[in-house]
Amino acid sequence: MPQTPAADRTHRLVPSPAGRTHLVEQGSGPLVLLVHGFPETWYSWRHQLAALAAAGYRAVALDVRGYGRSSRPADVPAYRMLDLVADNAAVVDDLGERSAVIVGHDWGATIAATSALLRPDVFRAVGLLSVPYTPPGGPRPSEVFAGMGGEEEFYVSYFQQPGRAEAEIEPDVRGWLAGFYAALSADTMPAPGAPDPHFVGSGGTLRDRFPVGRLPAWLGEHELDVYAEEFERTGLTGALNRYRNMDRDWEDMAAHQGAPITQPSLFVGGSLDASTTWLADAIEAYPTTLPGLTSSRVLDGCGHWIQQERPEEISRLLIDWLDSLEH
Repeated sequence: MPQTPAADRTHRLVPSPAGRTHLVEQGSGPLVLLVHGFPETWYSWRHQLAALAAAGYRAVALDVRGYGRSSRPADVPAYRMLDLVADNAAVVDDLGERSAVIVGHDWGATIAATSALLRPDVFRAVGLLSVPYTPPGGPRPSEVFAGMGGEEEFYVSYFQQPGRAEAEIEPDVRGWLAGFYAALSADTMPAPGAPDPHFVGSGGTLRDRFPVGRLPAWLGEHELDVYAEEFERTGLTGALNRYRNMDRDWEDMAAHQGAPITQPSLFVGGSLDASTTWLADAIEAYPTTLPGLTSSRVLDGCGHWIQQERPEEISRLLIDWLDSLEH
């Protein structure tokens, strides 16, 4: 697939409700805003930036507030979903555009979906990678997560208490990231029947179940260094604060309970990714929840880090979908 050189990327800091948002831009044409997940940065879109630019799009990957060179507010409530949506809309405006297609992965998929739901005037189409759309509503999230895993603790619950996960991660950020990435990658994830790395055993840590001493094929030492250097500099509190707002988001979004996203949409998941398999019912509900869905794929044998595990395939799916939209 043709790509434009990485040297053509432009790093920018733009004002946003967060304070500042760091973004990386490549190419010209219709704007495509790329939103990363946990624990990543704009860099997770490095392959797609080049491919989309070569295909005639203005590809912009940002650092979500709390990450990288974007602002990291001190207060936990500053990471509520409504604020992240406001950041995204401000970025589009700061770039001199009236509308954009928004594409997200992992938490970025939920951020992208909510941005499309709340600001259809800005986000004319939405692409979701790995995490399916589930409309607002249902039981309080903390109660749902507390009931998962029996005697074990679900990782989202584990992340709730400020400082707890940080104490596990901070002594060896690079090693923790390597293990987390490996635990959710198709070629290095624990075998079926092994202890699930999404849960914490009694008195243990999340890292206890990470693979050791092996990197997934998509993650070389250089790529791991890029991520580790950013998180060693910033810490992970800003990133973890996204999880600490899930009940607050549930309250904020109460007026939108059950709301569909009507813009043109795309979903791509991995068959080995728990984010996709656990939410199979959400995918089945797409005729109701995503009536504008024009492309939906689950990639066989793919894990969670979908645009990095299968960069050419994801780039092609995105470009085909983008080309099908009315510009």
